[in-house]
Amino acid sequence: MSSVTNIRNFCIIAHIDHGKTTLSDRLIELTHRVEKRVMKDQLLDSMDLERERGITIKSHPVTLSYCDSKGDVYILNLIDTPGHVDFSYEVSRSLTACEGALLLVDAAQGIEAQTVANAHLAVEQRLVVIPVINKIDLPGADIESTRHQLEEILAIPAEETLLASAKNGIGIEEILECVVQRVPQPRWADYKETRGLIFDCVYDTFRGVICYVRIFSGSLKRGDHVLLMSDNVRAEVKEVGLFTPKMQVTDSLQNGSVGYVVTSLKNISDIKLGDTITQAQEPASEMLPGYHEARPMVFSGIYPLDTTSYEKLKASVAKLRLNDSAFVYQPETSAALGFGFRCGFLGLLHMEIIMERIRREYDLDIISTYPSVVYKVNLTDGGRVEIDNPAHLPEITEIESIEEPFIKANLHIPTSSVGDILGLVLDKRGTCEHTESVDETRLILQCFLPLNEILVDFNDRLKSITRGYGSMDYDFADYRVADLVRLDILVNGENVDAFSSITNRQKSVGKGRILCQKLKEILPRQLYKVAIQAAVGGTVIARETIGSLRKDVTAKCYGGDITRKKKLLERQKEGKKRMKQIGKISIPQEAFINILKTT
Repeated sequence: MSSVTNIRNFCIIAHIDHGKTTLSDRLIELTHRVEKRVMKDQLLDSMDLERERGITIKSHPVTLSYCDSKGDVYILNLIDTPGHVDFSYEVSRSLTACEGALLLVDAAQGIEAQTVANAHLAVEQRLVVIPVINKIDLPGADIESTRHQLEEILAIPAEETLLASAKNGIGIEEILECVVQRVPQPRWADYKETRGLIFDCVYDTFRGVICYVRIFSGSLKRGDHVLLMSDNVRAEVKEVGLFTPKMQVTDSLQNGSVGYVVTSLKNISDIKLGDTITQAQEPASEMLPGYHEARPMVFSGIYPLDTTSYEKLKASVAKLRLNDSAFVYQPETSAALGFGFRCGFLGLLHMEIIMERIRREYDLDIISTYPSVVYKVNLTDGGRVEIDNPAHLPEITEIESIEEPFIKANLHIPTSSVGDILGLVLDKRGTCEHTESVDETRLILQCFLPLNEILVDFNDRLKSITRGYGSMDYDFADYRVADLVRLDILVNGENVDAFSSITNRQKSVGKGRILCQKLKEILPRQLYKVAIQAAVGGTVIARETIGSLRKDVTAKCYGGDITRKKKLLERQKEGKKRMKQIGKISIPQEAFINILKTT
């Protein structure tokens, strides 16, 4: 192992689809870490979903060896990070494990929302930021404009920027030279006790919990007894190693290095990401800074389409939880959908990824309820409860007020779209607090919006209005009192809890009417009329009626007195009335799927 002076720890940060993973491929190629015969695109993206969608979901470390222009050999620990706003917590942990960051900007698209957000995260962590303008070979590349944006928005001098094309291997050598010259050597290496940061972990069926660790001071080797400082959990080290990018066993992990530690722990809930690992015999007196637990922002119910698959779903979510600590779940029951789980996610993309993994990796057909957020309900008796499921909302008479979470969003949009975007923000009950011009063609809107309003279609409408040139980054702001109600859907007088939602009172009538109309199209007709109602409290605010199927009971009458037909029709009428009183409407699964897609 090289001395600490010849180690450089850095990561790549950027907006989604600006070329982070492609650049990491070129860096691996140039340092000859992987043989050409096994090299492939998106090498560090090990998940099928990552490769298909072209996005990074999990952080991926790799240790490289580089000989600079002076002949000195350096150990470079690279961490490739996600770019989507849902995984910003993943990015912040990776930044904590580094001393430098390559800030990648697309020469054709310029600075986007996550570019700014990730750059600010790096500055907060006091990292050396090296700006790299990527994709300079594209026909639409505007290098000077991008340099101007870096100066205006991020206060990065234009002369510090590097030019590159990760796809064609242009400027890669210059990037590596800049990393060894400008990124400082590992910090806090002279701390007396052993301290390592756990920035990620995975679960292996045979080996148990594997922690991804950045060692700041001291060392770890096989047989050491370690302590996890946040909860005082003790464990024994079974194996240590480096990422090449596959796991490669080594004798020990020294200060400044990034590698993995196989522990004796068998439950991933014992590990807290961002925690500090230290020697149990001589523990550190203080933790490494920056530890905080991931907090789910979006909640949704997940149920199996086939109720007999509940146990299989239970095992599936438990296994997913082992490899994704940000994903949380607990059992819940729905009168309409049966047994399932209430799950918490970092955002909508995180939710979508988890659902797709359940379908693919565990071969399960599932349905999810309408996504919701956590509301704080102030009760008339002075108490306060947190609600993430509309079914658990107390009665109106018990509620003093309801607070909903607000986000602070930065919208990067073309100047030509500003009027329509402001209209979209107002439609979503938001306010625009600040406007900042990037250049003649782009500007940044700083808005405050209810989190519940951006869950489903906000990003799609943003992309549609800006013709794909708009982007958004957001962070939690605070809780604010709002006029919210629970919207219930009743079919034949029975409340269908899967369709219940918490919504703004002014929007409840419109939303209820749309749901009723949609259900009228989807639900099968019965032998009697079926009322579909949207209700707030005890008040019906919208209604649709599904007409009855009519059996021609007079078909067997071939003549005779008209009273014979009247008698049959009256008997049918009484039968329909009796059937309506005792009839139960069986709502098909397709109805739930279609409704939840359209709401």
